[in-house]
Amino acid sequence: MRLRRLLIIGAALLVISCEPGPPVWHTEFPAFGTRIDISIAGVPEPSARQASDAIKALFESLHHRWHPWGDGELGRFNAQLMASGSASGDAELLDTIRQAMTYTRLSGGRFNPAVAALVREWGFNQAAPIAAPPDRAKLLELRAAMPSQQQIDWFPDRLVSPAGGWAIDLGGFAKGLAVDRAIQLLREAGIENAIVNAGGDLRAIGRRNERAWRIGIRHPRRAGVIAGIDIDGDESVFTSGDYERFFENGGVRYHHILDPETGYPAMGTVSLTVIAGNGALADASATALFVAGPGEWPELAQALGLELVMLVASDGHLEMTAAMVKRVTLENPEELDIVIVDKP
Repeated sequence: MRLRRLLIIGAALLVISCEPGPPVWHTEFPAFGTRIDISIAGVPEPSARQASDAIKALFESLHHRWHPWGDGELGRFNAQLMASGSASGDAELLDTIRQAMTYTRLSGGRFNPAVAALVREWGFNQAAPIAAPPDRAKLLELRAAMPSQQQIDWFPDRLVSPAGGWAIDLGGFAKGLAVDRAIQLLREAGIENAIVNAGGDLRAIGRRNERAWRIGIRHPRRAGVIAGIDIDGDESVFTSGDYERFFENGGVRYHHILDPETGYPAMGTVSLTVIAGNGALADASATALFVAGPGEWPELAQALGLELVMLVASDGHLEMTAAMVKRVTLENPEELDIVIVDKP
């Protein structure tokens, strides 16, 4: 089924309209290379502040632990992997890596945390990426070093693979898991109405003063909200886009979302938005479906159990599930081809 209307989906961002009722506690801080925004409704300010401080401490700790090349736990783990292909770590780190790699299997390899050395070669771990694509032979070497799932052996305190030259990058999963843990902290504090927004990727629970939380969808190529989604209950909205970290060379945009099969940025997609029940699933799935690309993502979405997905292709057309059509409210729609996907 094809329709004609405009809907270009970019990074999700929180839009809270002015309305009567108790004020909503709001704070923000930097972590994971982005801005973390927390909004809490329905509790006294001291309770909201205490919960927000706990979330800030959590994010700062996880950011240090999970940086792929820093001096935290994952950085030390990766130094061992690069040297020998085997590495030891604490139970929490190994469990996180195994959880992330579960999505490697579920996504048919389209999401793969073992791309860390490739991401570093592209310069996307740096404040400013390189200005031209890396040497192709080097990329092929790094890609060849990545082990398959079957080649990795897991022990209580150790991961063992055939050889070194590869490492783990939890990007595409870390923010989702961190947001889930933040929501858990809020609920343990008795808070049931809140949003934790990690640079546009978020999880919302409950309501805002008896009304649904309103989430805006930003255009991937310019400022401005062009679509909205109401969240009433508990949902995560995550977007992968080619505009977050990129450089242009020879008229081609090279971005940070790498196809693990090629070692190069995935092509064909501008942005991919997923709504799911938790942040970890939404985060990993958004990356995997972005890599799958136009026409190929619906089958993978079904395998992942996702019903709410929308993709903006590089040629400007939109692909979305029938269920997502019912959730999205367009702002100032114009002409554009939209492919509505019911089942693959």
